[in-house]
Amino acid sequence: MTTYRRLTGELFVGSHAVAEGLLTKRQIEAGLYRRVLRNVYAEPHLVHDHQLRTRAAALLMPPEAAIGGRSAAVWFGAPFASSADPVLVVVPRDCRWKGPRGVQVHRTDLRPDEIWTDDDGVRLTTVRRTAWDIATLDPLMTAVALIDGMLYDARKNHGELTEAVLLREFASRRGQWGSRRAQFLLPLVDGRAMSPPESRVRVACHLGGLPHPIPQFEVHEFGVFLGQVDLAWPEAKLIVEYEGAYHFDELQIVEDDARYEALVAAGWRVIRLSSIDLRDLDAVVERIRAALARG
Repeated sequence: MTTYRRLTGELFVGSHAVAEGLLTKRQIEAGLYRRVLRNVYAEPHLVHDHQLRTRAAALLMPPEAAIGGRSAAVWFGAPFASSADPVLVVVPRDCRWKGPRGVQVHRTDLRPDEIWTDDDGVRLTTVRRTAWDIATLDPLMTAVALIDGMLYDARKNHGELTEAVLLREFASRRGQWGSRRAQFLLPLVDGRAMSPPESRVRVACHLGGLPHPIPQFEVHEFGVFLGQVDLAWPEAKLIVEYEGAYHFDELQIVEDDARYEALVAAGWRVIRLSSIDLRDLDAVVERIRAALARG
């Protein structure tokens, strides 16, 4: 089978492949390749996730543009955007490119030093600029979860992004559009968080006027390690745990139950949350408020 190699070797612009005689229009339309965006196709074995859509957009965008926001966050340890989410492309204000369906264009000031290129040639906003765009463009809880993920990845992999770096970056942008929103978000981010649900619950608690919990708190009783929990209020001996899909594995259920029994025996109270609970964060906050009042 003839393969057109453009960026990754498995993703290509259809019209370019036809113009160069590497494929015919009939071959492309025959279903041998999966359409990722208009005029961009991929080999069928590739996972159709947000990063693939982002790479597809990178093949179409003008040279002065860069992948940004939640889409660039995929490269920085926060792969939370789904395959259905639009790819965010940041372009200079004077750029008239609109992008195909599935691409969201953000026109703004964009300096050359705010762009970097990965090993495959994809142009992205830098991690600092990415965090700024997320803070100013995304809904609060989404923005906190994304930046939490980026901070956690940087802590784990010795990256440049830290809370102190964010503080300096956001301070340098005072007066710019979105700066008040970014300043409001700044105290809410925490690089210890390990999942978006944790971040959402933490932000909901803040907005509900509750004391700030400690993310990924290690519980020790009489020198014995009982576990690392998602969110904790040590003074009240209260724990909140989010149970994602993997917690419903049979072996994991047994391990979780044993861990919770040990925590309860040591005097801790545990609130266990599922994805269904997170549909009503106000109710979650009230459960936590009531538990703190009893503690």
